[in-house]
Amino acid sequence: MSAAADPRLQRLLGGPELAAVRQRLRRRFEQAEPDVPSEPVRLDKLDPDAHRALCQLSGRPSRLSRSMTLDVADLDARLRAAGLADSLRDALERLDGPIIAHARLRRDLQTRWRAVAGQAGPMLHAWLEASPAALGLLKRLSRDPERGAGLLAAADAVLARLPAAGMPRSQLAAETLGDAHALDAGRPVATLVLAAWRQQERLTGDEPLAEADHAQLDESPATGQEAAAERLREVWARAGVSVSELARPALFLNLPMPIDGRCAWMPGEPAYLSLRQLLRQPPAWLVAGRRVHVCENPDIVAIAADRLGPACAPLVCTDGMPAAAQRILLDQLSAAGARLCYHGDYDWPGIVIGNFAMRTWQASPWRFGEAEYRAAVGHAPSRPRDLDAGRVEAIWDAGLGAAMAAHGLAVAEEAVVACLLEDLDRGAGN
Repeated sequence: MSAAADPRLQRLLGGPELAAVRQRLRRRFEQAEPDVPSEPVRLDKLDPDAHRALCQLSGRPSRLSRSMTLDVADLDARLRAAGLADSLRDALERLDGPIIAHARLRRDLQTRWRAVAGQAGPMLHAWLEASPAALGLLKRLSRDPERGAGLLAAADAVLARLPAAGMPRSQLAAETLGDAHALDAGRPVATLVLAAWRQQERLTGDEPLAEADHAQLDESPATGQEAAAERLREVWARAGVSVSELARPALFLNLPMPIDGRCAWMPGEPAYLSLRQLLRQPPAWLVAGRRVHVCENPDIVAIAADRLGPACAPLVCTDGMPAAAQRILLDQLSAAGARLCYHGDYDWPGIVIGNFAMRTWQASPWRFGEAEYRAAVGHAPSRPRDLDAGRVEAIWDAGLGAAMAAHGLAVAEEAVVACLLEDLDRGAGN
């Protein structure tokens, strides 16, 4: 009880029989919007002692009841007239301490957050305006508006440097934020930068359309974490920033480009390009209007090199679901006018990768349909069914998934390599 409480007020409202009622009234005032007239308060499930005390307080006749509606404005007037308090709220504060105006605090906090968001640069502002969830993410990352303003300023500084030209992420972080690890995965500024960059891609139509295909391959927590890290690495790569730039380079054979002293591969020999090379010095691919074959497995490239050598048509390997280097290479080839065509394993992950290639680069199927699958199964050795029940539909061939589910047999890409070599040999001059 406050030291300023009048003994008469204590007898009327401060007794133990009204303790629960006072708490309910305090919560009502805490949540009330400021400067809004008080509305009557309905109180239910009152015990007899509490009901009698409220009747005495409000001047009503005491009759047996379990509920009562309090006219707050009338109570305010009665308390003022009796010289006990300025209002019901004032009386509650005199008895049990200050009432915190949570509604006002929330409104003030929202105003501060809106001011912070209004100071964001163009890319971050577009992201914050795109969805209420964006501001929610900023709040979770920063906890308070002051820190939020600092995070937005740091993210703006990074975004102003993008797109980069193959700069390592650690260098970008060190030069821009003074901490080489400030843009590591999971760090707040990195999260904001990537979110804003992806929103910019959505606005410009540059965002890949097939992220869900990649997610279908996340079969375990560990695999899921690796896939998530790879997707983030690819977003950075699209922004010209390299992360683990020497990891999992892109494998290819006989990709044509001008002879300018930078060609590090020999005709007929498989070669690799790292993410570092692809971002720092993008090759000028001479593929406009040309067919470029894309396979899933590295052994296909090795076999093509052994059998066809320099006569093999241009061939790129995704090495499973394409990682950052493979995606950037296929992005570059597609942008240079190549007509990509894809073949993979006849299993469910192979169909997922095929869907990804068809959606992302508008690739066409390369001997990768229902008819080819049935022919391959017809020549395959007898063996138990080895396809699980999880079926994936091929977006380029409505009958392929059903045929695979019916036969229940996976067919590795290497098992049909002879057919693929026919196309690669015929296509060498296209």
